[in-house]
Amino acid sequence: MKTDVIKVSPQGSGIGTAVKQVDFITDYKGLDHKSSLHLRLLTEEMMGMVRSITGADSGDFWIEDEDGVYQLHLRVETVLTSAKREMLLAASTSGKNESARGLMGAIRDFFDRSADADVAQFTNPLMLSGIYDQATTPTLEWEWSMTRCQDELYSKVQHNDAGAIAAWDELEKSVVAHVADDVKVSIRGPKVEVIIIKKLG
Repeated sequence: MKTDVIKVSPQGSGIGTAVKQVDFITDYKGLDHKSSLHLRLLTEEMMGMVRSITGADSGDFWIEDEDGVYQLHLRVETVLTSAKREMLLAASTSGKNESARGLMGAIRDFFDRSADADVAQFTNPLMLSGIYDQATTPTLEWEWSMTRCQDELYSKVQHNDAGAIAAWDELEKSVVAHVADDVKVSIRGPKVEVIIIKKLG
């Protein structure tokens, strides 16, 4: 099944309604308390990310499930220009996106990239591991998976790669990484979508 598609905005519009979709799907599917809490936590983390996305007027949120696998979707169209992105980053003391820490912060940074940005400009080890090789146009099409990232980072950690160790530490501290079964991010031109996957039952 698929819930209603809810319009959510960084200003907070629709966020409460989006969280209520968890209650709807919990009741409809007869999920137990723990399963409901997991879905609510993941939805709230996703809505927290929405609040800090600066480059979008609104996005679409919905939940899908099939055979006990639940997917939380958030799709946003990037509307920042390079100039606006640079202006926003210049307001930061370090000149970098300070919110791009941890798993959800690193994902959020992709939502706030400029519409004409080259994906290759991102250097966060957490997001460079786990990229799907079959993405055909690296600057416009890009896919990332948390579980693939974990596998790649683990291998590098065994060889004492400093960047991989730091990225692994960020994953270990992430609530989402502990609760979700996978997190996927895809870029298709100006559209960015994050999908949080949770297997229940």
